[in-house]
Amino acid sequence: MTKYEHAALRVDDSGKSLLIDIGSFTTPLDNLGPVIGLVLTHEHADHWTPEHLDRILKGAPGIPIYAPEGVAKAAAGYDITVVAPGDTVDLDPFTLEFFGGEHAVIHKTIPVVDNVGVLVNRSLYYPGDSYAVPRGVDVNLLAAPIGAPWLKIGEAMDFVLAVKPKMAFGTHDMTLSVIGRDMARARLKWATEENGGEFFFLDPGEGLDA
Repeated sequence: MTKYEHAALRVDDSGKSLLIDIGSFTTPLDNLGPVIGLVLTHEHADHWTPEHLDRILKGAPGIPIYAPEGVAKAAAGYDITVVAPGDTVDLDPFTLEFFGGEHAVIHKTIPVVDNVGVLVNRSLYYPGDSYAVPRGVDVNLLAAPIGAPWLKIGEAMDFVLAVKPKMAFGTHDMTLSVIGRDMARARLKWATEENGGEFFFLDPGEGLDA
């Protein structure tokens, strides 16, 4: 697993790559290798843009794009495979399981959009913009959001405490200053270690074995 800016992730297995949430706060990604699929957790621009999709599809024509119904409506010009909580997709060598269903509330005046969390190969879990816990799953590696208009750090800590990952790192972090990011990382480090896990301070381009 490689982390890029903000919420963007790449997962590699058996010489193939899966991309997740390449959005407006992520710089254009080059030399991605054999990309075979893309997951978009929800429709907000910091998780996808037409420019990123066009660039990815130019390098990997025809790959499936998995996303909730809200993305299919927002990205009407693209071939989106709609997924919902409870769905499982086999995309050899990846198995994708989807959880959640709704974006975390930003404010009562802002509509709540569709959002899915994705569990990759029963190991890496990324909730998108939510605190959806994958019940009944022993998460090996958690991509835990640390900064957002909808995020309160105490709730983010409770989310990590509920998931109980063996390993975790912070994501969704481009809205934070360096000081704010490091403060949030420290809080989630504590929450991870409370259940015997290990927290990693990853910067863009750095990764872990999940």
